[in-house]
Amino acid sequence: MTSVGTVYLVGSGPGDPELMTVKARRLIDEADVVLHDKLPGPEILGLIPEDRREDVGKRAGGEWTPQEYTNKRLVELAREGKTVVRLKGGDPFVFGRGGEEMEHLAANEIPFEVVPGITSPIGGPGVAGIPVTHRDHTSSVSFVTGHEDPTKEESAVDWQALADTGGTIVVLMGVGKLPQYTQALLDAGKDPETPVALIERATWPDMRVATGTLESIVDVRDEAGIEPPAITVIGGVAATREKVVEFLANQTGEWDGEGEEE
Repeated sequence: MTSVGTVYLVGSGPGDPELMTVKARRLIDEADVVLHDKLPGPEILGLIPEDRREDVGKRAGGEWTPQEYTNKRLVELAREGKTVVRLKGGDPFVFGRGGEEMEHLAANEIPFEVVPGITSPIGGPGVAGIPVTHRDHTSSVSFVTGHEDPTKEESAVDWQALADTGGTIVVLMGVGKLPQYTQALLDAGKDPETPVALIERATWPDMRVATGTLESIVDVRDEAGIEPPAITVIGGVAATREKVVEFLANQTGEWDGEGEEE
């Protein structure tokens, strides 16, 4: 009788392979099958032989794998006795639906383990020179999804409350709906001159950053052609980048401003 395999819910970090944990890399190398999202990035996915990986990713407005299929596939593979890595960008439990998969595995009595990863709403802004908290700007930060369940009758995000807190707001998967939530924050009374940064493909070799204000960022997005995957950072911390980007460019030779829109 075939013994049941183990499923590992693994966070790959924001995309740079060197930002993966040692455990994540080991499990990827040892897995019989890796079910991956789109977000781990080409360099990380390139580490996995094609015959050991399955794409179950989702992309706004593009290819889409139903979550029900992914849940079913995890159980099927484990019951075949395989060691399975469910590889996600960032951390499995930060808008990664890892919680749903964990519950499904438990309900089907499939052994599993969670392997945390560097979450993109912290790591992404960081590599772009933007701290999500700063003593001079804010002592709080809120993570918000810009792509809620389309079956919801109304948004669960209280933009008025977020505007009232005065803290940093980091929006994931929100490039397409940028006009809606920036307007919601303006309607809630947030200062139109609030700094905003868009970070596309954070930590990937082709990372780009575009900056503006709450009032101008939609035009900046359009002019720069910023596309998913991207992170939106709203708040005074977004302006910190201006103070460090030139120094970091001179220090590393990597921040040459290419693709930069100010």
